[in-house]
Amino acid sequence: MSYTKYELEFFTATVLDWKPLLRADSNKQIIVDSLKYLVTNERTYLCAFCIMDNHIHLIWQMKHPHLLKAVQRDFLKFTGQMLLKELRYTKSSMLESFRVNKRDRKYQVWQRNALTVPLRTEAVIEQKLAYIHMNPLKAGLCTLPEAYKYSSAKYYETGINDWDFLTHYKYD
Repeated sequence: MSYTKYELEFFTATVLDWKPLLRADSNKQIIVDSLKYLVTNERTYLCAFCIMDNHIHLIWQMKHPHLLKAVQRDFLKFTGQMLLKELRYTKSSMLESFRVNKRDRKYQVWQRNALTVPLRTEAVIEQKLAYIHMNPLKAGLCTLPEAYKYSSAKYYETGINDWDFLTHYKYD
């Protein structure tokens, strides 16, 4: 395995205008399934995640020969398309709030310029893990970080891995 914990990246993507598109579990599941696909198809290692109502946080590392920009682009494009499909299928009134009528697209789900930060030391990795895992607590979605379903906090706190696609950042 070519996993190296000091090649990890912290990634945040925000829904357009901070709309609560990911509030529904079915929409969160689209993100989960997409992350699982990336891991299963050996495009990335996923070490941590948290899916909030209007944004996501990841700690991941691309697997050679996949490039960070390409994986990010494909992930955001695919999840955006699937989320729009879900809005159409459920006839959600929220669909129109994503209409942008740009020259290159009719709808936009994700804000441009997602944040990517290289994690070069274990201290920085730990700081980002804590930040990710405390997000649901700060938002009032749970009383303990490990109680929030759509997060890797339970894995890091208890060792119980409910997500078969997670790799602990300290271990292979």
